[in-house]
Amino acid sequence: MNGGEIIAKVLQKQGVKFLFTLCGGHVSPIFVSAQNIGIRVIDTRHEVNTVFAADAVSRLTGVPGVAVVTAGPGLTNTITAVKNAALAQSPLILLGGAAATILKGRGSLQDIDQLSIMRAVCKWSTTISKVKEIVPTLEKAFAVAQEGVPGPVFVECPIDTLYGEELVRSWYGAKSKETPPRNFQERIVQWYINYHAKNLFAGKDSVSFDAPVQKPAYPTHSSSQVDKAISKLKAANKPVMLVGSGAMMNPKKADELAAAVTKLGIPVYLSGMGRGLLGKENNLQMRHHRKDAIKESDLIILAGVPNDFRLDYGNHIGGRKFI
Repeated sequence: MNGGEIIAKVLQKQGVKFLFTLCGGHVSPIFVSAQNIGIRVIDTRHEVNTVFAADAVSRLTGVPGVAVVTAGPGLTNTITAVKNAALAQSPLILLGGAAATILKGRGSLQDIDQLSIMRAVCKWSTTISKVKEIVPTLEKAFAVAQEGVPGPVFVECPIDTLYGEELVRSWYGAKSKETPPRNFQERIVQWYINYHAKNLFAGKDSVSFDAPVQKPAYPTHSSSQVDKAISKLKAANKPVMLVGSGAMMNPKKADELAAAVTKLGIPVYLSGMGRGLLGKENNLQMRHHRKDAIKESDLIILAGVPNDFRLDYGNHIGGRKFI
């Protein structure tokens, strides 16, 4: 398999059903291979939309969305959407093309220092330097994107890690010994090119997909913490609940969350990805005067809602009890 086929197989194993891209030669083997194994490839008109779409898939399915863009301006065009995903704590994988490993920093097409840029907006940014690194790197990318506070991860995929070995060696001029070097300088250059190509593809035939998919660890609470919350609820006369995106980290359990909120019978305000949780008709959902409701309550439950600007950094709650 070439690098693009390896990536596609990893994505399939991780449960990815959609891949968003804007076609580019640097990354063509990825989306071609993905389509060949049944992953739906959606070509957008601007790179920023690849990440916006991947972000939406992440939030709605619980499986990190995947965007694939070409090198240089193709990648920098995604910055706004990547930062939006980071602020929304949305897990996603951004795969970006790059110049060949042997040509980095030498003025190749669309060759820029992409890692320095992406480290400022991603949870983790890394590059692939050998074909055999693709599987473990992507497996780690999916784990990092979902662990702790979820967020976007960037994996740089140089063009020579994605295409077939024979083709890449022909680009390098490393496959043929038909034209012997004419002098010592050419001999050294040919030796280095062959050495680099050998390292680039070393171990590619032993790539394994056998490692189990790592499931994300969602936040849990001890029984004593749950008991404490129950006692506070029983003692409260005017409790109110705020449910936000943090409570929807596992969207597959949205029905269970809705049932629990309904069973508690507490007035609730929904925000972020919590919107729509209870449907149109649930009488528990309050839509207006949240600040007044908080002011009049004696117990406030924040379910996946941070004390940020939307709550005046906690000043709306003040010294009242909250969980």
